[in-house]
Amino acid sequence: MNSKPQIDYDEDVLLLEETTDVRDLIVYNDDINTFDHVIKTLMDVCGHEPEQAEQCTLLIHHKGQCTVKHGVYEELAAMCTAIHDRGISADVL
Repeated sequence: MNSKPQIDYDEDVLLLEETTDVRDLIVYNDDINTFDHVIKTLMDVCGHEPEQAEQCTLLIHHKGQCTVKHGVYEELAAMCTAIHDRGISADVL
């Protein structure tokens, strides 16, 4: 027989994780820029493969916008500026 009382301990374990604020780089449709210009921009600025850039451009045209990249704000802000410099409307949200 065990004379020591058995005590159950509940411990809260905190898991500390580095959280990153993942944002979206969104490109918007317009009536000014050509498909080829938008495709080339997505390849040059975002590092898209030709097929991916073409698919995003079609979505931009038909849906009015497309999320072309996910990432941290600092990275996407630079890409957004480069897209603006090429005359294409974009936002980081």
